[in-house]
Parts: sequence; structure tokens; C-alpha cells
Amino acid sequence: MGAQVSLLPDGQRLHLHHGPIDLIIGVTGPGREAAFNIATTRFRTVLDELVTELEMLRQPLSDANPFQGDIARLMRAAVVPFGKVFVTPMAAVAGAVADTILAALRSAGGLQTAYVNNGGDVALWLAPGQKITAAIAAGLPDRVTLTPDMKIGGIATSGWRGRSLSFGIADAVTVLARTAAAADAAATLIANVVDLPGNNKIQRQPACDLAPDSDLGAQLITVDVAPLTGDEIAQALENGAKYARFIQSSGLIHAALLTLNGQRHIVGTPDFFSSKPKELHHA
Repeated sequence: MGAQVSLLPDGQRLHLHHGPIDLIIGVTGPGREAAFNIATTRFRTVLDELVTELEMLRQPLSDANPFQGDIARLMRAAVVPFGKVFVTPMAAVAGAVADTILAALRSAGGLQTAYVNNGGDVALWLAPGQKITAAIAAGLPDRVTLTPDMKIGGIATSGWRGRSLSFGIADAVTVLARTAAAADAAATLIANVVDLPGNNKIQRQPACDLAPDSDLGAQLITVDVAPLTGDEIAQALENGAKYARFIQSSGLIHAALLTLNGQRHIVGTPDFFSSKPKELHHA
């Protein structure tokens, strides 16, 4: 089936669906209708654009990735700064698609706020004086309130328990960054190192056994974690936080929230995250 387009029952948010891509879009401002139309037109080409270069997008990053599509280039650009760790451009696919549709929305003009939620990875934009409060899937009742001066354009979450495949044991790692693609890549890589290497409480399997077309191939991913001690939880979180602090100091992310077994570790300004009931305002 081709791209499916509909308004949600609230009559305010747009739902775009095509194959594995499922977007919820919210816009405020007089340019809302025009923005929805432009975003819909751009969305109709997204899946075909990705499929054209999918085989190469699933390969580990190298200089031999001469991508042609705009989204593929965004994906590659998002993972390049992370150096020589194992990563493919697919680590940023959800965020890059969200960024692309957000750019289409913004081209309409006349907007006050705009967001594109791609399965929990969110690209957002705020006009001066506006704000968005979002519930985040971090394993704990948290939310984040963003304003334009924070210069945050993306929120992404990764961990072994959700739809993601992870080398680590984080229940969730939520990252705030300049773009959704950057947040997506960073959340994936931080979640990978919230881990206890060699610990026999962690069961792993080759990614290809669970998802034959996974970009991770035979890399071992987490499939089960036995109960951990408090010290083990703290150590795993610190392993991830150490890496998160490194990439934050490099300017790649603004902040990160790491959670495991009811414990959490914040990297960046603690005020970004507040433990409140999950009452989502926008994203």
C-alpha cells in the first residue's frame, strides 16, 4: 500500500503511515494547513528514497558510502561524529526522517510550534516565546519542557526493552540534541554502553537470529537480563554516563537521561528532566 494520510480523532494532529514509518505531527499557527499539505507531499517520497539505498545504509560507516538521497545523507552526517565505534547510518533513520518532515513543515511559514513524532523519536521547532512539554519514554514518569533558547531540536530514546536492538542493558536512554537524527544516534550508542561486559546475568544472541535483515548482522544483542544488584545497576549506569559525558563535552548532545531497574542517571542540566506524572502536552 502507498502512503496513508489522516487526521487523528482530535482533528488537530496529522497521522502519516507508510510501511514501517509511522508519524504523528502537531503544528500550531496560521500556517498549519499549508504545513500539513507540504509535509504530506514530502512524506510520499520518503520510503522509496530510503529503500533505494537501504543495502548501503545497513553497512558499517565508511568513506565508501556515497549516498545520494537527502535523508541518507542526514543519517550519515548524524553518525560520523561518533568516531570509530561500530555504527551504521540506520542508527539515525527514525530521527532523520523526523527532521526531514519537520523541515517540510517549516517551509510553509506561519508556524508557532511544530513537531514530528516518529515512533518516539521527535523532531521539533519552536518560535520565540513558545514552549513544549513532552512526556518521555524513559522507564520512569518523567517529562521535559523545552523553550527556543535551549536550542534543542530533537528527542530520542533507545534501550533493549523496546523496539530497539541494543548491545546494552538500559531500560531506556533519552537524549536531547540539536536535531532528532543526532539524538537518535546518540541514544543508540549510549544505550549500547549501559552494560556490564562479561556478566553472566545478561543473555545475548546474534541480531540476525532475531531480525534477519538487521543492520547489526551477527553482533550480539541483549535478549534477557536477570535481577541485578544495586552495585551492578550503578556500575552499568556509570558506564553509560561516562560515554554520555564525553559526547556532551564534544557538543554532540545537550543532555541525557539513563534509566535501569528504577534508577536513573542524568547527564547535563538536571532541570531538563522533572519526575512528574506522564501528561504529555505535545510530543
